[in-house]
Amino acid sequence: MVDNQYSILVVDDELSMRELLEYMLEKQGYGVICAANGKEALSRIEKDHYDLLLCDIRLGDMTGLEVLKASKKKNSHVTVIMISAFATTETAVEAMNQGAFDYVPKPFENEELLQTIANALERKTLEKEKRAIDNELKESVHFGKIVGNSPRMLHIYEMIRQVAKTGTSILITGESGTGKELIAKAIHEQSDRADEPFVTINCGGIPETLLESEFFGHRKGSFTGATADKQGLMEIAHKGTLFLDEVGELSVQMQVKLLRAVQERVFRPVGGTRDISVDIRIISATNKKLEDEVIAGNFREDLFYRLNVIEVKIPPLRERKGDLLPLAQHFLEKCSKEMGKKVTKFSSYAIDLLRKYDFPGNIRELENLIERSVALSNTNILLPDSLAMSIHKKRWIEGVRNRRFDVDEVAHGVALDSILEEIERAYIEKAMECANGNKNKAADLLGVSLRSFRYRFDKLNPN
Repeated sequence: MVDNQYSILVVDDELSMRELLEYMLEKQGYGVICAANGKEALSRIEKDHYDLLLCDIRLGDMTGLEVLKASKKKNSHVTVIMISAFATTETAVEAMNQGAFDYVPKPFENEELLQTIANALERKTLEKEKRAIDNELKESVHFGKIVGNSPRMLHIYEMIRQVAKTGTSILITGESGTGKELIAKAIHEQSDRADEPFVTINCGGIPETLLESEFFGHRKGSFTGATADKQGLMEIAHKGTLFLDEVGELSVQMQVKLLRAVQERVFRPVGGTRDISVDIRIISATNKKLEDEVIAGNFREDLFYRLNVIEVKIPPLRERKGDLLPLAQHFLEKCSKEMGKKVTKFSSYAIDLLRKYDFPGNIRELENLIERSVALSNTNILLPDSLAMSIHKKRWIEGVRNRRFDVDEVAHGVALDSILEEIERAYIEKAMECANGNKNKAADLLGVSLRSFRYRFDKLNPN
């Protein structure tokens, strides 16, 4: 059976009707199997899975309603359409009550039946997508304030549990926006220091002239503006955890001053005459490769080894796509609550857009995107138009639209399949955008059948 092809079981005791339906449906690209009676139909249902059951109500050995009940018992998600020239209104109502999608009387118009089948399979696909999304959200894991259940994140959760109870210095590495501070807080909260302070120093956000004072504090009169004694953040973190965010941004001069404090947990305030000892756990984070910085002479090797006793690597969002939807839903609920809105879910096409984007800014970019999108949304469902990220898609589509294809390039060799796929994808994306994710309407805009559109869409979007 061809990939992305729907399978249909046709059950009718008239050979001519089976042959007509088989020919008509196969011409539309469906995979068709026929059964001449109820017994044969039930045998096939037991052995194989079918997306849709097209069943006559009157069969030689049993009624179509009996086949309907048995098929639903075997597979509750199977879609059933009943057909008959003899059914009464009561029979049709009973079929619908038993879970049939629709009833089509004989004789029928071919186009009417095909449209009914297309509508049934479209609804089936939407229901399947909804079940998949619901399952994905149901299985999402929260570790403290961290959201994600991808294998990479589950490994990190286990690592957090293992290192939290030790006093070892930890270096958290990862691209900007991956949630390094959340990991640091999770380690602190799982440790024996959880009831003590968690103090953050943004090593890249404090002017160099003030950094030493922020770390170690100062004494009154030690420099212009020092009108009173000030505790340093290292002293404030006593008994708790000191988090050095973006530690790779420290100047070499500041690294020298920090080294002694890291080695001995002892420091001297600016302008002070006595050392202060502290009991702290140090966790650092950086988006740089500190090994390369050491080789380049930008980071002290001895300080690097003091900070990097255990390294926790945080993967970028593009490498943990399974966490994308739970994270997006988490931010949607958070932002909706904060803004007093009732935006509760994403449309299926909005989800498609999110999944196709790599998010170079990682989780921080995703959160900002959802926040902007909720602010712009006028409905309780986040649609592509209100999804602020759609501008990235629009730029891509416009780029394809404005591209000039030069047939003379053939002389040098071209990848025709790639060129055609690029054009087809751009038109399908634009049609879906104009149709607000409605595949029926998108197919009409492109002048193709729904079946053809679904085949092309699924081919370009296998996941």
